[in-house]
Amino acid sequence: MSELFDAVDALVASRSPLPPPEERKRLRTAHGLTLEEVAAALKVRRATVSGWESVRKPTEPRGPEREAYARLLKQLAELYPAAPEEVVRAPDVPLQNAATGAAPAQVPAPQVPAPQAPAAPGPEVASAPEDPRSGTAAARPARTTGPTSSASRRPGARKAAPAGAPAGGADPRFENGPLAVVGVEDGKVLAYCTGGLVLDVPARSLPSLVEWTLKEARIGQPRLSRPGRDADPLLVLTGAALERYGLPAVLTEEERLAGRLPEGHTAVRQLTRAEWRLTQRGLGPWARIYRPATGSERACVQLCIPSWQALDPRHWGEAGQLPPAELARVLGVYASRVMTPRGSTAVTGLELMTALHPPTRASEPDAEGRRRSEHNPGSLGKDPVDLMNWPPCEVPDGHPVLKDLPRFHVRGPGEKLFEEAYDWARPMTDAECTLRHLVGIDVNMAFAAGANGLSVGLGEATHLKAPAFDPKLPGSWLVDLSHVDLSRVKVGKERVELDGSLLPSPFTPKGDRPEGPAWYATPTVAYAVELGYGVAPLEAYVRYENSRYLDGWYQRLRDAYLATMADLGVGADLAPADFLAAMDGCKDRDPELAIVTTAIKATVKGGLGKLRERPRGEGWRPGEPWRALTRPTWRPDIRAAVISRTRINLHRKIVKHAAFTGQYPVAILSDCVVYAAGGPSPLDFLPYREGKPLPGGFKLGVNPGLVKHEGSQSVLWGEEVRDRFDAPELNLARYIKDGTVTDADSGE
Repeated sequence: MSELFDAVDALVASRSPLPPPEERKRLRTAHGLTLEEVAAALKVRRATVSGWESVRKPTEPRGPEREAYARLLKQLAELYPAAPEEVVRAPDVPLQNAATGAAPAQVPAPQVPAPQAPAAPGPEVASAPEDPRSGTAAARPARTTGPTSSASRRPGARKAAPAGAPAGGADPRFENGPLAVVGVEDGKVLAYCTGGLVLDVPARSLPSLVEWTLKEARIGQPRLSRPGRDADPLLVLTGAALERYGLPAVLTEEERLAGRLPEGHTAVRQLTRAEWRLTQRGLGPWARIYRPATGSERACVQLCIPSWQALDPRHWGEAGQLPPAELARVLGVYASRVMTPRGSTAVTGLELMTALHPPTRASEPDAEGRRRSEHNPGSLGKDPVDLMNWPPCEVPDGHPVLKDLPRFHVRGPGEKLFEEAYDWARPMTDAECTLRHLVGIDVNMAFAAGANGLSVGLGEATHLKAPAFDPKLPGSWLVDLSHVDLSRVKVGKERVELDGSLLPSPFTPKGDRPEGPAWYATPTVAYAVELGYGVAPLEAYVRYENSRYLDGWYQRLRDAYLATMADLGVGADLAPADFLAAMDGCKDRDPELAIVTTAIKATVKGGLGKLRERPRGEGWRPGEPWRALTRPTWRPDIRAAVISRTRINLHRKIVKHAAFTGQYPVAILSDCVVYAAGGPSPLDFLPYREGKPLPGGFKLGVNPGLVKHEGSQSVLWGEEVRDRFDAPELNLARYIKDGTVTDADSGE
């Protein structure tokens, strides 16, 4: 009989009455509960609870979760009974002026005290500002019935929320975070800010939206360095917001190729009439709307339009399809830990360098107390390197300094600095074929680690003939390294014997042994000396003015990556087996934060790639300048030095591993190395002893420069793939992750 009673109770509970979604959210926020806390208590995902509270497309809990959720809401309703509307619209008030964005008048009603509790990272009702004198939160009103721009703040006493904390910090100018996602819900325009805050937006037109953002929204980000400037507020426009403000949901093919709306578009004309300007980008996926600065005050708002392909799926995954609150969380975490996006991840990576090392700073006051703008030591300055002063070996084909070369001339290693990442593979030995597995390991944030502590040139290069090599001097060196024999090299202070035929050359991306003099960046030449071989440069372009320009950039990105991985459950001090277990499926624990980690890594690679940006259409012809050359941050020599050091760091670990274990890589692609092993785990071939790795070799961990498991396949899979395409040296590192190889991948 008891089983029947239990079944009846479960049946009744499965239909437990629930309040409407907006009341569910009100009760949760009234008690100061976050979506994460409710999800953890009910053993469901955060997104599930968010769906239960969604007004637009609510979902309903089922089974035991519904019973528990109903019990929670019932107890909260007893603590926080529904109150009458707390802000009442004044009678007969006309709608706001669309041109000015002025909000309608409102009459405040009695307020309900707000509990001092954690702020929710999901969508929340805007709360009252904190009292800066006491550090406590004022009473929190509910969302207003009419459109209003609430200059609002979360409760004063709250738990640390590393994955959802607003980036505005203590700066009252940016108390609502660095950005807002503008959406429309139940006919109202809402701005979803970081930390779960939601503001009602009164603006009826694009110009008034810009005015509201600058005057009332209180979004933006404080400068990252003292001589720098504050980040402009970023508005992300959803499809519904585009429709509300008269913008197309998608660009036409012609507009997409142009990267902007035509000058005659209604929205562009509205901005012009309101005396707003657009940069050369125009009104495109990443638009900047501004008025000329007056003194130190800037009036600029940036737009991000995901449906116009502003968020590249290769770097942002499915972020562009997320609901507004979730998208605000993803971009907000990225902004707070890296910086407010300024465009693509590549553009943002480059802008981060400048934000951390601005070209100018304010001088000390003179006798009259006035300050002037002066060069900021350690920066690249405000002026680019003169076009015709670039070393010919450092510039890409088509650069103006090469305009006198014959039209179809192909520069060889003796004319061109070619520092690129590895793309190398070799046939497996008979002994390796007897093993069962191919295991790939991948270096975390390899190029960021390569930038750490690297001395790079700041100014123009000095040309030297037959110089003595100086490993501390950044530059490009013409030197013959063909005499370096990998069969006998120095590892530390000892010379060791290796099978050089199983190792790639550290001096070329394809791993081929050099055949004569070639141009190399300083780290490559320094490694030849480290291996125990002398060098005699024929000529060089060196930079006597240099610094560790990228250190701050590396540290910022490293900290962002480690903090986000920690939120995904992967700490920096895990034992090897625990680290592998934590990495397994970590992206499924919080897909939104997984997007952030991908974007951070893309910021590293993209930012370095921008240092050598090539022409992008624009009617360019070889020998003519292109737009990127006008930037002080167009520095192909810095990019070459970082890639050189990254490749050398990897080769050093490979040599150390080979000297200690007798194991050699089968394939290398950029920062991924594949070994044949007896088991499918990196622990089956990495020489750990009592939990300690080989000093100077590969070490499992989440920090930049350490390695993680990229993927494992069988040796039979590798041999079958190479036989199928008759390619004994097909680079298996390219496919080790999931084992998928297509005819297009093989070049057929």
